[in-house]
Amino acid sequence: MNETLKLPLLDAAQIRVLGSLIEKSKTTPDYYPMTLNGLLNACNQKSSRKPVVNYDEATVVSALNSLKIVGLSATVTGGSIRNIKYKHNLAVAYPLLPSETSVLCLLFLRGALTPGEINSNSGRMYEFESLEEVNEILQKLSNEGYIKLLPKRPGQKEQRYMHLFSGDVEDLDFDDDVVAHNSSDHSGLEERLSTAETELAELKERFEALLKELGV
Repeated sequence: MNETLKLPLLDAAQIRVLGSLIEKSKTTPDYYPMTLNGLLNACNQKSSRKPVVNYDEATVVSALNSLKIVGLSATVTGGSIRNIKYKHNLAVAYPLLPSETSVLCLLFLRGALTPGEINSNSGRMYEFESLEEVNEILQKLSNEGYIKLLPKRPGQKEQRYMHLFSGDVEDLDFDDDVVAHNSSDHSGLEERLSTAETELAELKERFEALLKELGV
């Protein structure tokens, strides 16, 4: 590990908010930067998340404020933007390539993953050319102190990696359904469902704003 790298100690809500902002910036750029309502739905969506959570607005706002203090999020206002919107600053705070940011995003949103799971679930965030490329990125991130290789579990062929933005980690006991949850075919369905969930939330928000303008 690179001893000179200083990472913030983020809690689960901060990690989920940061991961959701990164994901949506890549998968639904038309809805990014994100409104608070859109971000809340992204955090609580049932697809592509481990674990599934049910945050309230106050939890997300608190996470956003604390992420802003450590330079990992920012607000966007002015111009054609009527409401305050939010974006992440991970690649501004740290010298990360798009491929590396995508890997961290998956670990933020899904927990510990094997190289194969990262390769099959990268989807529209980043198109890796091969599993070898994934392994090279994981090795680089590990050497620089962003992630850690976890001990191999009994009966497991591949070792898993976990991010270090919440402190050092030991072996994590995840359910055996993680592999099935992250299969390649299921991944495509999850991506489409994730996109649909985000678009539906934004359309609902725009419709409610229109009703207010009309005084309905």
